Amino acid sequence: MLKFNFQRIFKAKGVEKPFSYLLSKGFSRNMATRINNGKLKMMNLKDVEEFCVMFGCTPNDLLEWMPDKNTTDASTHPLRDLVRVDSSVNIKAILNAIPIAQLAEIEKLIKERAGK
Repeated sequence: MLKFNFQRIFKAKGVEKPFSYLLSKGFSRNMATRINNGKLKMMNLKDVEEFCVMFGCTPNDLLEWMPDKNTTDASTHPLRDLVRVDSSVNIKAILNAIPIAQLAEIEKLIKERAGK
């Protein structure tokens, strides 16, 4: 089954109040509610593009695929790259667990990786 996984993006980007954040970015209350509650079943391409630009991600980052009982071989399925082993990344929790003395080194690595 293919579905949207916005919570993964929100956690990775440190958005603690997704509903309020989406409203502040111009999404309707209805759309923000459905995204926040994981009830969104389809999204027009304009909104997908807007969301991807907002979060610096690709449509593949928004989607997650879970094999169903009828899937014979998930390892060869065309959507296998959308299987998320850890469907949420909580960068804030990871950074909070790192000693302060090491944060400067991590900041340097992040800046190098980001090309800044």
